[in-house]
Amino acid sequence: MRRIIVVVVMALAACAPRGNFASVPQGAKVEATEAIFVGTTRKAGDAGGFGRERSDDAHFLRYDIAIPVDRDPGELTWPPTVGKPDVAKHFLTQNALLFDGSDSFRNSLREAMRIRKQTSAVVYVHGFNTRMAEGVYRVAQMHHDLKVPGVAVHYAWPSRGSALGYVYDRDSMLYSRSGFEDLLNEVAGAGAKDIIVVAHSMGAALTMETLRQMALRHRSNALDRVAGVILISPDLDLDVFRSQAKDIGKLPEPFLVFGNSRDRVLGLSATLSGTGERLGNLEDVSAIADQKIIYLDTAAYNTGDGHLNLGENAALLSLFAGLVGIDEAFRADARARVGLLPGLVLTVRNATEVILSPIGELGEVRAGR
Repeated sequence: MRRIIVVVVMALAACAPRGNFASVPQGAKVEATEAIFVGTTRKAGDAGGFGRERSDDAHFLRYDIAIPVDRDPGELTWPPTVGKPDVAKHFLTQNALLFDGSDSFRNSLREAMRIRKQTSAVVYVHGFNTRMAEGVYRVAQMHHDLKVPGVAVHYAWPSRGSALGYVYDRDSMLYSRSGFEDLLNEVAGAGAKDIIVVAHSMGAALTMETLRQMALRHRSNALDRVAGVILISPDLDLDVFRSQAKDIGKLPEPFLVFGNSRDRVLGLSATLSGTGERLGNLEDVSAIADQKIIYLDTAAYNTGDGHLNLGENAALLSLFAGLVGIDEAFRADARARVGLLPGLVLTVRNATEVILSPIGELGEVRAGR
């Protein structure tokens, strides 16, 4: 059975500076670029951009994003609204191409995999309150910083791009299930053999809904190629997740959840929805212990509101880059601690939960057990 690796990444930008596309200044020397293939169900605007409105027709693009060298890993640096951008300091667009249809998109993606000698695709999906540029640039940052093998693909669903647009975004997430399924099928059609899915925040809900839809339809080749799923700070009701997992049947493996028991954004989401814990901020993982899931609590590495720790924290970025064999590592030694990297200690609470802690906190962790 061939599989595809899809990485779904959802980026919440509520508390960060807002970003828009900006071009590389003419004659500037670009040190590094990331090619991001994009499928979107956002409606095209008059100026050729893509905003918050929903489109019945999918559009396919490729962005070549210039990666600045003068920044820390995990940092997404936006160009100034006034003044000339600096290619050494700011994420900028070197080239943008709108394909004339899905056939051209598939052919270009197939050629990119051939040139890079890759048979895997990494599909990123953004989350709540994300503009088009913010999703594309965040994908470029993570794909570059994580040094992920495989070609980067991004699903840009129609978020309102506003901190006050939670209900609109939740409806758009549901609206976007078939669009995401279509994109996965396009990636499979381009010849990707492995796909890993990593989703952030509301994007995790979209990922689970789409996998459920594909499983119930029994007519998607792409589902068989999903080689793993990674959910980052998933904004997903726990009961809904359990129901989705039941309908999907056997979850893709490995299935990783990067959660944070101190995630303030998910705490607010739980309050707004009138429910209890979200999947991304569990205090106790016993409710999902029957699933083959590795739950990694990143609270010790909180950055800001704790809602995108993985994408913004250099230590977690390094850890994520070494997750290829994490499932085998836990199965080989699930009794206590597994040290994957210098400076990191993983503490296994039970069969499914792992507490990530800086090595300096090891004594504190032990004292709390």
